[in-house]
Amino acid sequence: MKRMMTTLLMAAAVTVSSAQDAVFSYFKYAGNEARFNKTIDRSREYFNPILAGYYPDPSICKKGDTYYLVNSSFSFFPGVPIFESKDLVNWQQIGFVLDRESQLPLEGQWVSGGIYAPDISYNERNKTFYMITTNVGRGNFYVKTKDLRAGWSEPIYLPEIDGIDPSFLFDRDGKAYIVHNAPVYGKEKYEGERAIRILEFDVEGDSIIGEPKEIVRGGTHVTVNPVWIEGPHLYHIGKYYYLMCAEGGTGSDHSEVIFRSKKPMGPWEECPQNPILTQRSGLNPDRPDIVTSTGHADIVQMKKGEWWAVFLGCRPYEGDMYNTGRDTYLLPVTWKDGWPEILEKGKAVPAVVEKSGLTPAENLLTGNFSYTDRFDKSELNPRWLFLRNPPAKAYTLTERGLTIHPSEGNLHQRKPLSALFCRQQHTTFAAETQLSFTPASDKHLAGMTVFQNEEYNFVFGKTLLNGRPALVLKRTEKSEVLIGSYFLPSADGAVRLKVEADGRYYSFFYSLGETGEWKALAVGVDGGQLSTATSGGFIGAVIGLFATSDSL
Repeated sequence: MKRMMTTLLMAAAVTVSSAQDAVFSYFKYAGNEARFNKTIDRSREYFNPILAGYYPDPSICKKGDTYYLVNSSFSFFPGVPIFESKDLVNWQQIGFVLDRESQLPLEGQWVSGGIYAPDISYNERNKTFYMITTNVGRGNFYVKTKDLRAGWSEPIYLPEIDGIDPSFLFDRDGKAYIVHNAPVYGKEKYEGERAIRILEFDVEGDSIIGEPKEIVRGGTHVTVNPVWIEGPHLYHIGKYYYLMCAEGGTGSDHSEVIFRSKKPMGPWEECPQNPILTQRSGLNPDRPDIVTSTGHADIVQMKKGEWWAVFLGCRPYEGDMYNTGRDTYLLPVTWKDGWPEILEKGKAVPAVVEKSGLTPAENLLTGNFSYTDRFDKSELNPRWLFLRNPPAKAYTLTERGLTIHPSEGNLHQRKPLSALFCRQQHTTFAAETQLSFTPASDKHLAGMTVFQNEEYNFVFGKTLLNGRPALVLKRTEKSEVLIGSYFLPSADGAVRLKVEADGRYYSFFYSLGETGEWKALAVGVDGGQLSTATSGGFIGAVIGLFATSDSL
């Protein structure tokens, strides 16, 4: 972790600040979501989700008594956050798997491009961790390491994989396999018909053996034309191999299904209770603490023998609208007649779950929490991300705080950006910062953004408007609209900016100087454009600090 962030700092460092540099003295975030306003006994209870905000497609493995979890990162850099835990509930981020541009080229990719569905595995035979994934702009690859904190290898690409979402099984006999989503062989019968293929993998040679085989076509209940079977994981448990997959698409029809076989190449038997996890039907749409779109699961066995599943889900604030993206959830797995079940049909995902043996710890990943970054360390907190690969001189950390050096890229382009982002983790939250910035033209703009992608966002910052220093608030839903402005008494001096959200609606405030009174620039602005239902894609909203020399 320290090596990675030091590398980023060295790449970003400059020795001379220009007049147009933007200095952010601090960033403060506080979540206050109703679902987390409960008193729980953290020694035996936990909140779902366990990772709140844009942490989709969880994959999990263990080494000894320690568990490791990764998530999709799409076009954000560094890529694939990796977490460590002793109890599956209290997680600590220990870094990123992909922390070098050579591992993660993202130039020109759309926000929901990049890294899809990483899978993490531990091969007990050679004491090596593997992470295999898809970079949709480059191809399927894996990296490996024997020491998670020492960094991961350069990518080893596997062109034999035609599709997405690969994952490994390192079998008890020393053999290894990769399963992945793929087009069906021949002509598809309907839109969304996909397949799961299997490949044998040579561990010593880091290569594929033989030809791929299609082992599942379409999915479960094939007479009703199932769609988008993907995210497969292969397990060898007892006398069976189990193939667990997401099905139904990543929206409200999302689900998890499972098959089993005596041999990895099949034939495969479908679980009669499929799906083993879903929230798509049979539930009160007005239920409290609602969770939707559950699926894309992975399972792990604890030391005492019990099984648990991690999976993604969403927290809508109305209908199918959610701005926080797809979270990571945790539930126990029950076994009956040789089949696992994550959640009974017709049962809602609980907001609070019992689990023994928990060790309470500071947790900034779930529940209601707050934090303040003063940017006074030698490295950035791992909550901060770039969108795509950053410019060579994006920022500097100094005694004044975070200094962002403007680039020509702006938030509506797929160019390198001088911007840092963190996740919106709560439906109800407040975030604020203090900005020192002297714009020299109407193209110069620095401040905050609440961002879903280039076409769906808010921009709130300092610029020149008609030649005069001003604060501007712009809302973009395909086209950009100026919805608020305030002419500043001076181009110099600090200004504080704050955004508050309550479900669909966002309010924006400013304060002159370091201690001035908060004043509203716009209250109750519709933020529905930040929902996945409106914007499309696969991420959740992120909050950014940015500076650009070409905002037009």
